[in-house]
Amino acid sequence: MNDTRWLEQSGLDIRSRGDIFTVDLPVRWGDMDAQGHVNNGVYFDYLQDARIDFLVEGGATDMMSGVVAVSHTIEYKAPITYSEQPAHVQMIVLQRGAARFRVGYLIMHDGVLCALAASTLTPFDMDAQRPRRLTPDEVDLLDRHRWRVERPFPPLPKPALEGRGFHSRPLTRWSDVDKFNHVNNVRMLDFFQEGRIEMTTAADPLAARIGTAGSDEGRSLWLVARQDVDYVHQMAFRRHPYDMYTAVTRIGRSSLTLAAEIVDPSDGTVISRAQHVMVRADAEGRPCPIEDGMRAGLAHYLVD
Repeated sequence: MNDTRWLEQSGLDIRSRGDIFTVDLPVRWGDMDAQGHVNNGVYFDYLQDARIDFLVEGGATDMMSGVVAVSHTIEYKAPITYSEQPAHVQMIVLQRGAARFRVGYLIMHDGVLCALAASTLTPFDMDAQRPRRLTPDEVDLLDRHRWRVERPFPPLPKPALEGRGFHSRPLTRWSDVDKFNHVNNVRMLDFFQEGRIEMTTAADPLAARIGTAGSDEGRSLWLVARQDVDYVHQMAFRRHPYDMYTAVTRIGRSSLTLAAEIVDPSDGTVISRAQHVMVRADAEGRPCPIEDGMRAGLAHYLVD
């Protein structure tokens, strides 16, 4: 039986209903970050595992040989801390076209709603290197789980950075590569995380994260409230770095909105774009103002 309680309590405007796919995923000790809770990027691992289980249990074996992420959006509602209780993921289908579909997720832990998320995906012919149409069996699976939900994520600024912002040089690891022989979409979140940590620390030493090297006195606890990622091209493994640019698009009282791009320096091809909303907090996790000196440092990377 479908358990709709979480969907009904999530604030979503539900217009029609289908089946719900549910899965429990273990919370690993290695999922924790320096702040003592599951790292924001690990949530994308949970989303990926949930949709793989959905395809396997739904018998979508053709899609298992090729499906690529087009985009992800996630809003973080509460942290997940380590416990023996699994992360409980509910997954529904939001849209279905001829060669593309969008799924929605709720992530719960210990009876608390921790995140709302959505992914746009396309089945992909890896030999021909192009998207393919959904098969009749795949259409049937997706349509059984189809919900109509009216709650779009508010848009975030998506400027073309074109070399603007803080410059860093991410280097791929062999373990970043998945079965499709390109850097897995989840691992790109690691690169974006490194870029924004380097950028905020360069803007003001007091923007360095609590828990990193040096004294924590006066430092910042940054809580990620939202992340959007668009995958433009595949990212190949190699042992020379890519270029990444991280810029500020908005500075609020205690929040910061960023845009980032990963670029192939050999030809300027944009591999992936991301937007992040972060909240500066004190050691207890309460929002605190971005001070004038830090604001001036961050403004050095401000783009419109």
